[in-house]
Amino acid sequence: TFNIYKGETLGLVGESGCGKTSIGNTILDLVPATSGGIYFKSQNIVVGATEKKVLNRKLIQQNKLRHIMFIPLIRITFPILSLLFLRVKSNTKKINQSIKNYLAKLHSSIREMYITTITILRQNYRNLMKIKFVNYDKKIRKKIQMVFQDPDSSLNPRLKVVNLVGEPLRILLGMKKRRNIRRRVFELLETVSMKREHMDRYPHEFSGGQKQRIVIARALACNPEIVILDEPTSALDVSVQAQILNLLKELQEKFGFSYLFITHDLSVIQHIGDRIVVMYLGKFVETGTTEEVFFNPTHPYTKALLSARPTFDPSLKQNRIILEGEVPSPINPPTGCAFHPRCPERDKHIGCSVDEPRKIHLEGDHYIYCLPLKQEKIF
Repeated sequence: TFNIYKGETLGLVGESGCGKTSIGNTILDLVPATSGGIYFKSQNIVVGATEKKVLNRKLIQQNKLRHIMFIPLIRITFPILSLLFLRVKSNTKKINQSIKNYLAKLHSSIREMYITTITILRQNYRNLMKIKFVNYDKKIRKKIQMVFQDPDSSLNPRLKVVNLVGEPLRILLGMKKRRNIRRRVFELLETVSMKREHMDRYPHEFSGGQKQRIVIARALACNPEIVILDEPTSALDVSVQAQILNLLKELQEKFGFSYLFITHDLSVIQHIGDRIVVMYLGKFVETGTTEEVFFNPTHPYTKALLSARPTFDPSLKQNRIILEGEVPSPINPPTGCAFHPRCPERDKHIGCSVDEPRKIHLEGDHYIYCLPLKQEKIF
C-alpha cells in the first residue's frame, strides 16, 4: 500500500512493464480493480469493491437487447409451429395412429419447452433490469486527473484547443455558455504560459512541449486535488523537459495539489519527488523519501536500478551492478520474492524462493520489502 499526502509529489519508479501505469489507470477506473481498495478522503472509490457491481456495461446492454428481441421471436414462432403440426395431423388420413401419437407428444414437448424458455428468459430479463451500473462518480473524476505519456495521442487532431481544454468544463462542471468556456480556457492557457491566439489552433500546429502544456491545462480545468503524471516528459527533448518540470513545480506551489509522478527516469524524480516507491514486477520493493532512497538504497533491486544511471564520473562506473537473467513474465511470476531469480544477494537471505517478502522498517519513512538475512531474525 501507499499514501499520497496533500501537496506532495510521490514518485513511482521501475522498469517498463512493472505495473506503474496500471496503478494510475486503476485509480482513474480506466482499468477495473480485481481486489483491494483505493481510498480518496476515506471513501473507497474502487468500482469492483462489491460483487454485485457490474464492470462490463456493454456486455450487459447487449444481453438486455437479446432478451428483448428473443422473447417476441419465440412467441411468434411457437404458434406457427403449432399450426403446422395440427394441419399435418388433420390432413394426413393415411398416417397410422402411432405416428399421430408421436406428433401429439412432440407438440406437447415443444409446448413445455416454450413455456420453460419464456419463463427463464423473463426471469433473466428481470434480473438484468435490476442491475445498477456503478459509474465513476463525477465528483471523484473532477478531483483526480491524469496527464498521459504521449501528448499526440491525448489530443484529438480534429478539435481546436478551446474545445480540447473546454471539454471537462462542459462534461464535468456543466458549463453551457460558450463565452464562459472561452474565458476559462484562456485563463488555463495563461496558467501554463500560452497565449490567447493558441485557443483556435489545432494540435498539429504546436511543438511537443506546447502540446504537453495543453494537456496539463486540460487536467487543471476542474481544479483537481490529485494529478497523475504518466511519464509526462519522456517524449520531450531534454531542454523542454526542464521547462515542463519547472512548470509542474510552480503549479503545485500555486494550487497545492498532489502529484503521483510515474517515471523510469531517476534524474527527473530526484529533481521533483518528495517520496519514492520503487516497483518490480507488480510489487513494491522499497519506499522512502527521495534522500533516503537515492543516498541510502537498501533493497538489491534499488541498488541495481540506481547504479544504471548515466554518470560523468568514470570512477562511479566501476560500481555498476549487472543483473543476470531476464525479467519474468507478469502472467506467470516466480514463487516467493518476485526478484529472487535475478537477485545477487539471494544466498544471504532465508526463503526467497518460497516466502512472500515482508515490509521491513529501516528508519523514518524508509521501508523495504525483503526477507530476513540468514544471520538475523527480523519481525
